[in-house]
Amino acid sequence: MTGRPPRVDAPDAPASAPIRIAVADDHPVVREGLVAMLETQPDFAVVGVARSGAEALALATSHAVDVLLLDLEMPELDGVEVLRRLRAAGAPTRVIVFTVFDTDERIIGAVEAGAAGYLLKGAPRAEIFAAVRVVAAGGSLLAPVAASTVLGRVRSGAREEEPPRAPVLTPRERAVLEQLARGLGNKQIAAALGISERTVKFHVSAVFTKLGAANRTEAVLHAAQAGLITI
Repeated sequence: MTGRPPRVDAPDAPASAPIRIAVADDHPVVREGLVAMLETQPDFAVVGVARSGAEALALATSHAVDVLLLDLEMPELDGVEVLRRLRAAGAPTRVIVFTVFDTDERIIGAVEAGAAGYLLKGAPRAEIFAAVRVVAAGGSLLAPVAASTVLGRVRSGAREEEPPRAPVLTPRERAVLEQLARGLGNKQIAAALGISERTVKFHVSAVFTKLGAANRTEAVLHAAQAGLITI
């Protein structure tokens, strides 16, 4: 007997799993800088890097990647095509576009293809960290320039054509939709509304179906076009 106390495991209190992140950019300096910056956060784990769109697609579909930071201008496949193929494959990876492009066409194209976030290179570290956490939690986040572009598209579309007929939402679905528009994830919505996360998922699914949306960004855009919310 050594007198050493027996080991006691505590399975009921596991440490939170880190957010699994992949970085896709064809510039080595950008890739390495992003990886080094992300690895300073204890709740982040960088699980892979990609130098082309094809590599980014393979990485996101073959590994458990929570968040992919994706450049738009990539060899082989551009970022928008990567987004489209991930969406078609039903991949659970959520994508933040991280690019130098701030033109309306680029931003709208990425959002319509399924981007959950849009950040410009040069964004502050804190903004990048916050975006990763918000998107990993199921929320959406657009840099101010991207949000302004999306809002402008919604407003101009409403002026040029008759707005779509608004679907009938229950009071709870409307409440959930308003929280979605604020960029909150399911857990945050559950806390804000005092309901379970499972109930939130049920209502989010119902909202998507009624709005004909495939993701949160589309749901918010469609809801704004139908006059259900103001963004």
